[in-house]
Amino acid sequence: MKVLWLQAAGCGGCTMSLLCAESPNVFDTLGGAGIEFLWHPTVSLETGAEVRAIFEAIESGEIALDVLAVEGSIARGPRGTGKFQMVSGTGRSMLDWVVSLAPKARHVVAVGTCATYGGVTSAGGNPSDAVGVQYDGALPGGALPAEFRSGSGLPVINVAGCPTHPDWVTETLLLLNEGALGAEDLDAFGRPLFYAKHLVHHGCSKNEFYEYKASAVELSDIGCMMENLGCIGTQAVGDCNIRPWNGDGSCTSGGYPCINCTAPEFEEPRHAFTETPKIAGIPVGLPTDMPKAWFMALASLSKAATPERIAKNAVADRVEVTPTIRKPKGRR
Repeated sequence: MKVLWLQAAGCGGCTMSLLCAESPNVFDTLGGAGIEFLWHPTVSLETGAEVRAIFEAIESGEIALDVLAVEGSIARGPRGTGKFQMVSGTGRSMLDWVVSLAPKARHVVAVGTCATYGGVTSAGGNPSDAVGVQYDGALPGGALPAEFRSGSGLPVINVAGCPTHPDWVTETLLLLNEGALGAEDLDAFGRPLFYAKHLVHHGCSKNEFYEYKASAVELSDIGCMMENLGCIGTQAVGDCNIRPWNGDGSCTSGGYPCINCTAPEFEEPRHAFTETPKIAGIPVGLPTDMPKAWFMALASLSKAATPERIAKNAVADRVEVTPTIRKPKGRR
């Protein structure tokens, strides 16, 4: 399977995340499955005229393209010309190349939240008119129209995340290589269900604190960060805590709240990322399937039943009270 990888308007963080994959690394993972890059701006040797020749050969149909992968948002400005981001040496914009090459590809994969929904590069006033490959925020229709379908009949596959998990990228490519990723395997925002059917909350190391509503007050505390520090892992899709980065790390395990970076428009929360907005003392960011009255009742009971160990540890920067050692019954 041959992949052409374009880097549009973004920081390149998704490529960095991919290249930091370990055990195995990305080259062993993809190479072992027969997946190769026609060109990738970071790892490929070709430059200048050589790259232009690859683009032109794909556009003319001389080279068959299995996957067009796009990292970074597509800058449509000024006035829809795309000239805020030109592809050097071609005299054409990135917008023009994406629109031209996407219909040639069997699959189109948007890598990272900038490419999927616009992401951080579309935040604020968005002077470059940055959009995702097939979404403008949560609205269908970006650089490509909402009705676009690739050669396989699929819409753009949105591997969202900021940056996206390296395993989400490699697993998507491996599934496409095996013909095992269909429309029924994508959620309503085009994200692969193998990670989007989970919540960041699942497997979080702070779940015991969440159950008792034993909350952190400062970022250095080890308690649950939902009540005071803006964590919305109970609403965010992703298996970050089930399969952490390189088997070890995730945002919440590192002590930072989940900011729902796999979602459209996460970059505009309308409050500080580390603050939990509340109405009458009730956090606005409740789990989407939990009525507020239930939360209040559950929180009151949970706080009343909180063991001293959990209450003290929640507002400490390390475990201060260890679990009670219980001797087996019937023995002296």
